[in-house]
Amino acid sequence: MVQFPGLEGVVAAETAISLVDGQQGMLIYRGHWAKDLAVYNSFEEVAYLLWYGKFPSANEYEAFITKFKKYRVLGVEEKKVLESLPLQLDVMSALRTVISSMSHTFTAWPPTVDDAIRITAMAPTIIANLNRRNEGVEFVEPHPDLNHVANYLYMLKGEIPQKAHVAAMNAYAILTMEHGMNASTFSSRVVVSTQSDIVSAICAAIGAMKGPLHGGAPSEVMTMLNGIGSKENAEQWMREHLEKGNRLMGFGHRIYKTRDPRAEALKTVTGRLASEDPWLDLAVYVEELAIKILEEYKPGRRLYTNVEFFAAAVLRSVEMPSTLFTPTFTSSRLVGWTAHILEQSQNNRIYRPQSEYVGEMPI
Repeated sequence: MVQFPGLEGVVAAETAISLVDGQQGMLIYRGHWAKDLAVYNSFEEVAYLLWYGKFPSANEYEAFITKFKKYRVLGVEEKKVLESLPLQLDVMSALRTVISSMSHTFTAWPPTVDDAIRITAMAPTIIANLNRRNEGVEFVEPHPDLNHVANYLYMLKGEIPQKAHVAAMNAYAILTMEHGMNASTFSSRVVVSTQSDIVSAICAAIGAMKGPLHGGAPSEVMTMLNGIGSKENAEQWMREHLEKGNRLMGFGHRIYKTRDPRAEALKTVTGRLASEDPWLDLAVYVEELAIKILEEYKPGRRLYTNVEFFAAAVLRSVEMPSTLFTPTFTSSRLVGWTAHILEQSQNNRIYRPQSEYVGEMPI
């Protein structure tokens, strides 16, 4: 048998959900450029596209939004589970536990779009309430007049968020919704391929996302931007950093060998909003200067900005606690996971790869 460590290069399924092409720098959702969706569409519109394969009509969208808002309100039982968890439990583990406790209320098999909407809608409420509980302040109920992204920011702080922050977070959420057959998505498809329930598949995906090699947050980029501090200090800081043999964080990507389309979309959005937020303004300036300096210090390396650079800028601008970086990423990736779970269930075959025995043989 031919070995493919980590299954790298192995095609495990056909999908109509997304295309990730690292060589050409392409990310496509259901036949649409993800970078355009992030600039011109709402979270709810893109979620509908990934789940249903098309954009909704006006009537379909109105019914969809109504259902979304209904499902983001936690019931008494869910709140009891949340409140019973140890305070020292990290948010990802707590999120997984709360979702797992609700498995009896979901469809057993096959999973439905309604299940996907419900899990995606309630996840930000769980995350926000876990964070407020850890901070020792009262829960904030979902705001009936706010969309998905604005409501998440509202529940975290208890105040209506700035429009610039909502726009930036909306773009971030759309661009982190889906990214092909990554570790967490594959985990969800493997579990549901056994005809297990959607909650079990999501809990497996959360477990994979929790690992630092997959769901690692852009903390190092945040540290770099904090260290630079201002435009006046940017060039000297970066040159000194490179001359010490250190990397500039947020540049280069394992998959994308050219410009990361997610970074380009976030750059477009943050560029438009830079005049409204000093942190976004600094990030845009640092990114443009860093590209020039990197070409000088590392000629021919083509170290373009990756999504983590602008993700850090967006999360910092909305004052997102670092403990919520990966959970927030997870709350948007739920759309992609559930889209893959639905697709797997519609043309299912259980995953059963082989392994090569390298142990001892009996005498």
